[in-house]
Amino acid sequence: MRAADVPYEKVTAKTFPKGPDSLASGHRACQGCGEVLALRLLLKSLGTDFIAVSATGCMEVCTSTFPQSSWRMPWLHVAFENAAAVASGVESAVNILRKKGKGPDKRIPVVAVAGDGGTADIGLQALSGALERHHRDFIYVCLDNEAYMNTGIQRSSATPFGANTTTSPVGSHSQGQNTWKKNMPAIAAAHGVPYVATASPAFHLDLMNKIRRAAAIEGPAYLHVYAPCPTGWRMKPELAVECSRLVVNSRIFPLYEVLDGHYVLNRKIDNPIPVTDYLKQQGRFRHLKPEDIEKIQARVNQEYENLVKLSEAFPV
Repeated sequence: MRAADVPYEKVTAKTFPKGPDSLASGHRACQGCGEVLALRLLLKSLGTDFIAVSATGCMEVCTSTFPQSSWRMPWLHVAFENAAAVASGVESAVNILRKKGKGPDKRIPVVAVAGDGGTADIGLQALSGALERHHRDFIYVCLDNEAYMNTGIQRSSATPFGANTTTSPVGSHSQGQNTWKKNMPAIAAAHGVPYVATASPAFHLDLMNKIRRAAAIEGPAYLHVYAPCPTGWRMKPELAVECSRLVVNSRIFPLYEVLDGHYVLNRKIDNPIPVTDYLKQQGRFRHLKPEDIEKIQARVNQEYENLVKLSEAFPV
């Protein structure tokens, strides 16, 4: 069955999941953390009948200070670089036990969770191997806050051009990050997996439905989730959700799915806001000059046009 045709139970405003969250309150995330907001929505959409594998990072540190844990399902903390490798091993083990009659006779999703550093940089090899092996019940979630926030706001390959971090500082010889953000969804899609998607916590139903769809489809799935970090981005904590909305409406972070290689734009932005409206809220971009912003705007326009062409060239 085509990925686009696989049925799944959609979340709506009327059917929003009730009951306790899969990720309990009382965690130690920073005020206004968009990453833990996105994670709670994703896990709430799945319920508790799955297994989570979490790489070292902000979401591991703030939710699992010994002897306490915020995770209300079977959960493993693993090293920074191998969340995908461990999750793929767990998925294989669960399916072997099921075939031998030693486990429940049903699909149990295994969800690997990591940040952009643990995904786009030091975890990329493990992720690529897991996607290539085509595990049936494997979901990988990248919570992208665009730097190594847990260890001191160092740049990653997902850090956007021009951003000021502790390892891409602004000074007389540098004006912040000098490379463009790595396109991880395209890299995941290039593995020929049945499902890849982007999501933002400002569009919560879209985000929740995408992980439900990922769980329903047989085969590996990759979700790339925008996760604002007020602390690392030098912005007011109360702006995290607004920032998550602006990044989509400026076309910087489009919402789309890739179903069996076919691109589908979930939210087409015909009248985008200028990228300046997004950048000006964040201190990490405060140093940018008008010519820098023009360069960023041109890049955003081009990448969005390319995405539209992909979605029109091969309709689902």
